[in-house]
Amino acid sequence: MRQQFLTLLALSLSVGWGLSACNQNSANLESNKLTLTGSSTVAPLASEIAKKFEAEHPGVRIDVQTGGSSRGLADATQGLADIGMISRALKDSETEQFQSYAIAQDGIGIILESSNPVQSLSNQQVVDIYQGKINNWQEVGGEDAPITVVNKAEGRSTLELFLKYFQLTNSQIQADVIIGDNQQGIKTVSGNQNAIGYVSIGAAERDISAGVPLKLLSVGGVEASTETLQDGSFPLSRPLTLVTKETPSGLTKEFIEFAQSENVHDLVEAQNFVPISPQKLVQVP
Repeated sequence: MRQQFLTLLALSLSVGWGLSACNQNSANLESNKLTLTGSSTVAPLASEIAKKFEAEHPGVRIDVQTGGSSRGLADATQGLADIGMISRALKDSETEQFQSYAIAQDGIGIILESSNPVQSLSNQQVVDIYQGKINNWQEVGGEDAPITVVNKAEGRSTLELFLKYFQLTNSQIQADVIIGDNQQGIKTVSGNQNAIGYVSIGAAERDISAGVPLKLLSVGGVEASTETLQDGSFPLSRPLTLVTKETPSGLTKEFIEFAQSENVHDLVEAQNFVPISPQKLVQVP
């Protein structure tokens, strides 16, 4: 009887050690993977940073997915992503739920198709266009043509910041087209001489440089450009931010520190964003 007991105990310990080793191996495998989800503005930059990080850390795999800032926050909360990406700062109501780390500075610019003769709009004219009070370009110095108003979908940080700056609510906007990410907005406006929209300045500048028929209008009388973002004069700016549910550790911490380092400033600038100055960085503890 005693011998049977000892045999069963030995088998039990053996299975336990086997499962423990299995679990440890799984944990080690998982530690070499990171998933980032969220803002379509942050995603192209995060993807480039991820490629550089992977090149310096053989065996590490980083998956970057879009879906909007709201998805980034939701996935970080539910554990579906190691890191959420949002194209804004955290709201006061969110600061106790998340840790946030800015990796670049961007702005939101008003865009028109490049052949549209309108060169500038006042803030009030933008508000009136989006509320449907001005619905023909002739009323703001353009041609006699109806204005196609392009608005962002709910859950996009670009929408939230646009509404906040122009003191609008989404229910006030009379939109003809609802778009999701920056590329949808750029494609819609660049393909319609009578359209107006708003997107990331960095995204717009990249496409303009590539020959896309698009132009950025000034906001509040300040030119929308990387330069005015750099000197702090552009009024509609925002940080591009990585967020986590808990204080980052392990590979997550290592990646965020890399994304905030000078090693990636060339990637930030290549995306027409502005690196965060060291004095303004909130670093991982």
